[in-house]
Amino acid sequence: MSLKTKDLKLGDVYEELVVENLSRTQLVMYSGASGDYNPLHTDEIYTTEVAGYPSVFAHGMLSMGLTGKMLTNYVGDGRLTKFGVRFTSQVWPGDTLTASATITKIYKEGETDFADIDVVTCNQEGTVVVKGYATASLAS
Repeated sequence: MSLKTKDLKLGDVYEELVVENLSRTQLVMYSGASGDYNPLHTDEIYTTEVAGYPSVFAHGMLSMGLTGKMLTNYVGDGRLTKFGVRFTSQVWPGDTLTASATITKIYKEGETDFADIDVVTCNQEGTVVVKGYATASLAS
């Protein structure tokens, strides 16, 4: 279902739980799916003893992908025209992430309505792990 202009107003917020208790298995699965085999995401000994981190951590693009899933659930498949993020904090095994989208602008270009959206994903402690923006075309 696509987001409709008539159903929107500035400041509307959509929120979705995108992952609960992120597992190490999910990190390994994402490594395989993405082709990013950096050991910081899957090898505990390397990550702690060589790199000096407290544990393995999620790929930034996994956090972005989970955030993107929330966006497409909200605006509808094929509706995103822009999507960009900044990774602001690491995501660790066991984290639960909630993503939100806030409508910041509604406008028309030609015959098409668009919405600009601020995007934030936070962990269970309220720490922002992803911050970004999106634009979506809207259904009439």
